Amino acid sequence: MSYTVIDVREASEYEIDHVEKSVNIPLGLLANSPESVADISKDADIIVYCRSGGRAEQAKNIFQNLGFKNVTNGINADEVRRKLGIK
Repeated sequence: MSYTVIDVREASEYEIDHVEKSVNIPLGLLANSPESVADISKDADIIVYCRSGGRAEQAKNIFQNLGFKNVTNGINADEVRRKLGIK
């Protein structure tokens, strides 16, 4: 299965470390500019993550309110890497 992985931390956090091929869409941008995810299919399998899962849970709720069907809170980068088998 192919996932769209979205890091909802701030750009400065993303620059320090992130899951390979993830997209950085900070939570504030997602909340205030839903058009920032207009290119993503509503049927895509999406994993959102942050540092500890709190912002990712908020992002998951925003995505679901926008009509996305398959959104998972991946908690943090290490958990997402583990789930996807990335070292």
